[in-house]
Amino acid sequence: MPGAKDFHELPKNLPVPEDDGACDHLPGMRLPQVTLPSTAGAPVDLSELSGWTVVYCYPLTGRPGYELPAGWDDIPGARGCTPQSCAFRDHHAELQALGARVFGLSAQDTDYQREAKGRLRLPFDLLSDEKLDFAAALELPTFEVEGMELIRRLTLIIRDGVIEHVFYPVFPPDKNAEEVIEWFRRMRYNVREGSPT
Repeated sequence: MPGAKDFHELPKNLPVPEDDGACDHLPGMRLPQVTLPSTAGAPVDLSELSGWTVVYCYPLTGRPGYELPAGWDDIPGARGCTPQSCAFRDHHAELQALGARVFGLSAQDTDYQREAKGRLRLPFDLLSDEKLDFAAALELPTFEVEGMELIRRLTLIIRDGVIEHVFYPVFPPDKNAEEVIEWFRRMRYNVREGSPT
């Protein structure tokens, strides 16, 4: 069985996901009102949040003592949820300084996510879309493995409930937080404001 250390490492020669256009409709979309359970205990409706919000959607975090789904490393974009989460953890202060709050979002239930949040020491909360209501409302790309329907890896940058930018496909996942920070810095430079907020 893979250990916790294995989840932090990206195997070499992972298949690179291709942009299939599945997120082309998202920029400019106003978020629907969907309430999601969070690891903080209080439900969150992303459409009601003011300012900047970064939501990285991921398929499934590995868990010590449990096998990953069969053929996981062969599914383009599947592997790397733990490195992605840890990268957002490590760059969280920078994103806060840029005026953005961060959430992770997946189809796992809140108890599963709460274990990951504690084990990985994440300073932000995870949102559960266990029933895929949010994914369906936005028509997010998903895939199926071992009877589970999971959200493909993508990152939404939202301002006042409207999607401003989408990172899709996300690869490599451990560099996504840096890409988001660079996007904010470029945007701030282009509009010549002191903060994206």
